[in-house]
Amino acid sequence: MGTLHDVLLPRTLGAVTATQKTHQNISNVAVIGLGTMGAGIVEVFARAGLDVIGIEYNDQALERGRGIITKSTDRALAKNKITEAERDALLGHITWSTDRSDVSGADLVVEAVNENLDLKREIFRDIDAMTSEHAILATNTSSLSVTQIAAATQNPERVIGLHFFNPAPVQKLVEIIRTVHTDASRTEAVAHLLASCGKTPIVCGDRAGFVVNALLIPYLASAIRHYDEGFATREQLDEAMVEVGNPMGPLTLSDLIGNDVILAVCEYMYDETKNPLHAPAPLLRQMCAAGLMGRKSGRGFYDYVEGADHGPLIAEPPVTRHDELAGRLTAEYLNEVLRMVQTNYARPDDIDTGMSLGCRMPKPFDLLAEIGPVEVLRRQEKLYAETAQPAHRPVLLLEQLAQADDPQAALTELRAR
Repeated sequence: MGTLHDVLLPRTLGAVTATQKTHQNISNVAVIGLGTMGAGIVEVFARAGLDVIGIEYNDQALERGRGIITKSTDRALAKNKITEAERDALLGHITWSTDRSDVSGADLVVEAVNENLDLKREIFRDIDAMTSEHAILATNTSSLSVTQIAAATQNPERVIGLHFFNPAPVQKLVEIIRTVHTDASRTEAVAHLLASCGKTPIVCGDRAGFVVNALLIPYLASAIRHYDEGFATREQLDEAMVEVGNPMGPLTLSDLIGNDVILAVCEYMYDETKNPLHAPAPLLRQMCAAGLMGRKSGRGFYDYVEGADHGPLIAEPPVTRHDELAGRLTAEYLNEVLRMVQTNYARPDDIDTGMSLGCRMPKPFDLLAEIGPVEVLRRQEKLYAETAQPAHRPVLLLEQLAQADDPQAALTELRAR
């Protein structure tokens, strides 16, 4: 099987620190869009000692962004996370503007406006003409096609995607998305820069969901589908997956994220892939139509208003298959993990990092080692025999691991690539 070693991050990247000055000639950063995420990104780079210009479309939006950063740094000071001198130094690295052309002197431009493809493409057409040839242009997105955004420029090789996790100053994980055009040296430069800022970057291609959401959302969708089909009660389902090592059950997590968000990402992923694993369950659509968004609406799979007790959405089935749930959901999930590696989309260590830092879930390859490739294959073959869904067919890499003379040694070798 091939390797992404030449394109992705060197394995020593995780050891890069701010003191090693590995900014790769990036010393000036411009951030366009100063909402919660954009302001957080400004803080990340300014804290690392880079000069940052924050750009908004009018004075009111600019002041709102400045206020977000002031509140964040004051909170860090109150919690003794930074000293007063460090806060003042951080703020001293930031300048503010409502003129988009002020990106002209930046080595890296990060666009962080709303998830609106047309708006992002318009901005990239502008900044492509305003910046020097060496400047790297990055879009911060959790879902949109970076390739479509890059296509709006004359120099798509210098365009990459970034997916910071919220809140950006706190969360370590950042997904770096490369397109078919992206120059590998620019990907590596941004990866080193992020590492020197205290972040843990992982690299992947430009597919719906990137790494984290491409694995998390189908897992949640499958759990909801199993609940909808009467495999178990909501409590049985959540408890089964907590016992596997997850911090919370999938239905609880869906309520926390927002069931409308889960639905939107499912629809986006299914529209791109037509993979039935990405299709939202009918129950999820019905819940969103009824306003049952989860914690933020007060009710989802569970109640979140004090004293409310609407009971379960699905009547308790007369016969459950709850004892099968952990095996089914875990095998399906690990099959998709191995599909990512088999197709050279992402490396095992990047997948492990993404799911552990981004979701606080067990590292997938630790889970695969614990259960064993032979047992995971047995479970997936059983699932495939029952559903006859092409998406449930065990991937070739899983079969190869299970059929190796020493499956655990083969898995160890795979993880070392």
